Amino acid sequence: MAAALVPETAQRLLTPETLRTAAKQSQGIHLVPLSLRRAIKRYLRDQDKTHMNRKVLLLSASFDRAKGTGAELAAAATRGALLDDPNAPSGAEQRAARWKVRSAYGDTGLRYREDETVAYVASRMPAIYAACHRVLREVRRRLPEFAPAKVLDFGAGPSSALWAMRAVWPKSIERVNLVEPSKEMQRAGQSLLDNLKGLPLIHSYGSIQELNRNIEKHERGHDLVISSYALGEIPSLSDRITIVRQLWDLTSDVLVLLEPGTPQGAKIISQMRSYILWMEKRKCRKAEKSSSRPPSNVKSIVSHEASLKNGSFVVAPCPHDGRCPLENSDKYCHFVQRLERTSSQRAYKRSKGVPLRGFEDEKFCYVALRRGKRPEESWPLDGMKFETLKERHAKRKPEDLIIDYDDQFPNEQDEEFPNDGGDSLVPYASDGHELSLFHDSEEAEEEEEQTIRADLGGGWGRIIYSPIRRGKQVQMDVCRSTKRDASEGAFERVVVTQSKNPTLHFQARRSLWGDLWPF
Repeated sequence: MAAALVPETAQRLLTPETLRTAAKQSQGIHLVPLSLRRAIKRYLRDQDKTHMNRKVLLLSASFDRAKGTGAELAAAATRGALLDDPNAPSGAEQRAARWKVRSAYGDTGLRYREDETVAYVASRMPAIYAACHRVLREVRRRLPEFAPAKVLDFGAGPSSALWAMRAVWPKSIERVNLVEPSKEMQRAGQSLLDNLKGLPLIHSYGSIQELNRNIEKHERGHDLVISSYALGEIPSLSDRITIVRQLWDLTSDVLVLLEPGTPQGAKIISQMRSYILWMEKRKCRKAEKSSSRPPSNVKSIVSHEASLKNGSFVVAPCPHDGRCPLENSDKYCHFVQRLERTSSQRAYKRSKGVPLRGFEDEKFCYVALRRGKRPEESWPLDGMKFETLKERHAKRKPEDLIIDYDDQFPNEQDEEFPNDGGDSLVPYASDGHELSLFHDSEEAEEEEEQTIRADLGGGWGRIIYSPIRRGKQVQMDVCRSTKRDASEGAFERVVVTQSKNPTLHFQARRSLWGDLWPF
């Protein structure tokens, strides 16, 4: 039924050759832009870098300690006392337990002093930027008409998400409201943005309550609201729900929640996703009951317009709006973004017993939700016919079977040698594979993604973990929609063989963790 409601032209947008481009959502190794790297260098140049390596280690230890502390606070009966015990022994371990005291949100977040802020900018900001850029880039690809003008960044920190938003939507953003309770983080964000051209109008606030007091009621709608790596610092589930509800009320179009790729982060994202979908479904049911018998034509038009704004659906990563199939299981939904380490990360980060690599993998969990009703669109494989390997071989012409041995085995004269005659880098067996995975032609992707996209119907599944390639078959763990209206979903193991479908097998062999898979 859903396919019949779609215009005929929409079904011809995808062909077997363009499926791979539309399904490609993962990003190769990310290079932090030169402007941000220079801003970080300039910021660190004016800071006290004494014992910087130790400050970075203490910051990392405080994050690990906060995980256990958050679980204890969530189970505590009261949140009235200060969370920093003044009678505890002083020292590095005590300074690492740096929870903020009561605020407008309850026991909210970590206290970022000057040392922690400097260490955060040097070691964590590039990775947070890369994760935000990866998520916002997919939002742009899935919603090509979406161009946010007014943006809200909750838990902005040193404005990592703002840098990513400017890279993804460089021309549309006009006004940005930043909510960050830490004054040190606010000052760091302002310092990093100094001397940049073409900045939108930026306002900083210490809380959502302060934001609401300083703006008019008609100005509270934001095209894009993002919360990156902030909800995990709020240990109480009720406080998290309160904040997410306030963020959703301030959202006029798209809300993005981003957390670390840990079981705790995935649990937070799953809970907030379920809450927003449940809340909007309840609003839709109430609106249907109240508008069942409108007394006049004017009120019926108003109620119809209001009903169009009610509801919500998941833009990414979930291909459905039903219950998460990974709930109450030993698996959790998360993704990874590889980035090339900046000079500050290489200088101050240390690995345990092994040389520091030139890149790092940032694991993250996220959800992007949009107001309204999910569009009814045809599934990508509707009407497509694929040949088996046997059928493809039967159509080959005799001249196609002729092999030019000169092309297969080039002469020594055709080989290229370096001009300088010096020793070249020693190649490793894994280099070719890693380069093929992380160094695809990004220019071609940027040109094609403007016209070829994966629609928002339920026909695109999400590859949750790395595909397993065994001989001539590929196994993938895919989260997919089981109904045409994307109201329910399931987690399945998909096996693609070369003999049954060489076209999809070719695509499966080149699919990565986080890509889409057509149904």
